[in-house]
Amino acid sequence: MNYLFMLVIGGKLDGRFTEQHDVFFGIAAELKELVPALHAFWPALEGKMHIDSWRKVTKVDGFRIQVVERGAEDNTPEERLYFVNLGGYKPEDMEEYHYKQLVVASNLAEATKQAKESVWWKHHTSSHIDDKYGIDVDDIYEITDMLPQAFKEKYSLQLQPDAELPEDRLEVGYLKISKLLAQ
Repeated sequence: MNYLFMLVIGGKLDGRFTEQHDVFFGIAAELKELVPALHAFWPALEGKMHIDSWRKVTKVDGFRIQVVERGAEDNTPEERLYFVNLGGYKPEDMEEYHYKQLVVASNLAEATKQAKESVWWKHHTSSHIDDKYGIDVDDIYEITDMLPQAFKEKYSLQLQPDAELPEDRLEVGYLKISKLLAQ
């Protein structure tokens, strides 16, 4: 059975002084099956990449998230899965902090509204604004738009209400790709 995986990956690129990070979504039966797709996603980090955290995405906002073969999904879903990256600052701290979350919503506006209702958002007094439009959510995307093309061509996501499903487990901590492959 295949699952949607969400990963925060990182590494130190040549010519950089600090580690860089990004989020990656992929579909596989096991985490280590994503390694070739990870290298294709960020080729400059091949051999230097690590995983900082990951999640097998099976439940979001009371919805079961299932991966199905393209064409096997039940109609066009009203609800969609979104990735939201909120940004904020703390006084007297040079760091820009981010909170990454998944939300189920019927459209982009509703996903943005839900993100702004998060506990993290409410505890930050100064949102991060980095463009002239005053957008206070750093990034927001429908998950299907973030998947590498090979996954988009083969799979679809199906969302079904299921309040009984246990919450996803977050795996947090430095994981070298070489150690993952050795498992």
